[in-house]
Amino acid sequence: MTYQFDDKTLTAERFLPFVNQVWPGNYDRESTQAALEKTINITACDGPALVGCLRILSDGYYFGTITELLVLPQYQRKGIGKKLLHLAREHTPTMLYFGAQPGLEPFYEKCGCRKSLQSYVIEKEDGR
Repeated sequence: MTYQFDDKTLTAERFLPFVNQVWPGNYDRESTQAALEKTINITACDGPALVGCLRILSDGYYFGTITELLVLPQYQRKGIGKKLLHLAREHTPTMLYFGAQPGLEPFYEKCGCRKSLQSYVIEKEDGR
């Protein structure tokens, strides 16, 4: 398994087949590419295959957030998510905040994350 912090080679063409295995959806390629270019991308690869990704969005000083931590289902429970979190903690320019999907709190706590603020969402007018 190889890991890369701030993987500038991560493209929408490579990311979309990966993300659709974890969160199936109808994602726009150009919007995905623009999003990837705005985040610090930490990747996990098994040979040439992308099997895990953690994305950080940060202003570089005050605030940072993990936008998502994704690991292919067949690679889960093998330490990949934990390693991606470790790399994020080791290299982040700021403190990181993030929301956890219900039921995943024990994983994050086991990885040394501590529970913090309650999160809220403001939806766009069109519901996205």
